[in-house]
Amino acid sequence: MSTGNTGSRDERVVIVGAGLAGAKTAEALRDAGYAGRITLVGDERHLPYERPPLSKEYLTAGKDQSEFTVHDRTWYDEAGVELRLGSLVTAIDLSARTVSIGDDDLGYSSLVLATGSRSAHPPVEGAEAGGVHYLRSVDDAAALGEVLSVNVRLVVIGGGWIGLEVAAAARGRGVDVTVVEAAEQPLQGPLGRELGVVFADLHRENGVRLLVDSRVESIVTEGGRAAGVRLSGGETLDADVVLMAVGARANVELADNAGLTMHAGGVYVDPSLRTSDPHVYAVGDITAAEHPLYGEPIRTEHWATALNQPAVAAANITGGSAVYDRIPYFFTDQYDLGMEFRGRIDGYASVVTRGDVATREFLVFWLDAGQRVLAGMNVNVWDAGDQITALVEGRVTVAPDALADPTVPLDSLLP
Repeated sequence: MSTGNTGSRDERVVIVGAGLAGAKTAEALRDAGYAGRITLVGDERHLPYERPPLSKEYLTAGKDQSEFTVHDRTWYDEAGVELRLGSLVTAIDLSARTVSIGDDDLGYSSLVLATGSRSAHPPVEGAEAGGVHYLRSVDDAAALGEVLSVNVRLVVIGGGWIGLEVAAAARGRGVDVTVVEAAEQPLQGPLGRELGVVFADLHRENGVRLLVDSRVESIVTEGGRAAGVRLSGGETLDADVVLMAVGARANVELADNAGLTMHAGGVYVDPSLRTSDPHVYAVGDITAAEHPLYGEPIRTEHWATALNQPAVAAANITGGSAVYDRIPYFFTDQYDLGMEFRGRIDGYASVVTRGDVATREFLVFWLDAGQRVLAGMNVNVWDAGDQITALVEGRVTVAPDALADPTVPLDSLLP
């Protein structure tokens, strides 16, 4: 995607945020032929790693961190990428083109912000007590994994992706699990009520006590440690361990304080992933990116964004004219259910399923009022991804009966 402006050895790209997005940006720059210096700065001391396994394989299969590290240290040495781990960038000076790391001001020709997200900490009494866990880092996952065992009572606050994935992993360890969700169904925000029911049934069948339309009043503590969760209706749930899984907050303070344009809780970027400053790009969770298909800035806090946006930013830093136009994508694995989701359900008017929902081998599509496909999901069906992508990207108008009929090939519904 590069047009050949690969930078002199006097130039430097500074990447702030040493997660998947940051590491992939460094990789993409070298793949694009960038010859200048690259400095990757992160506040964690670990080598950059992928986060989805933290609530999946790390807890279920006991995988070692090295198995989801993006690159080993040798790769960074050989690629000429300077790692500054355990370092916090405290300020950006856009006019001077520097970032501050302690007493050190580091100059850049281009800056890439990949600062990711942190767990939301709700203002709930007792939320910072001992035994209350949050899950965002490998250290968080290690601490949680140490306490999940038979005879432990776990209360998960939040029925989103992380909460449900941890619930599934904990049940696999024989843990007694209760999930408290404020909405009518789990995953109601990203999937709607109709599909939230599918996940509610899945967890109840696997022994989870799932409380929906329920709100937490406080964490009950004894001796400074969590002992239970009090609901607004007065019921108290006994607990040895509490997981707060009520969403994430994008780490945008650095960008905001520097004066970059913000949008919808994220850093505004155009389709090339440039911010309001032409020398600064942003990738991953923090981006509110103008999307060619949707005609507005969208934020997608998922693994695929962190994986795929860096190549676009790197192409443009090296003189290209790439745009980020991939539709949102995410996946989950819970018990014997695996699924992939593509698109956005915003403004959907109806839901169409194809296959057997009862056995959890099916496809599902979200349509707008004009019967255009807005989003699609494959559940334990692994040969329909390309067709779902084509239907969503094409905003294809379909007859619901044909879409629901397994004898009608999905390819035949494409224009």
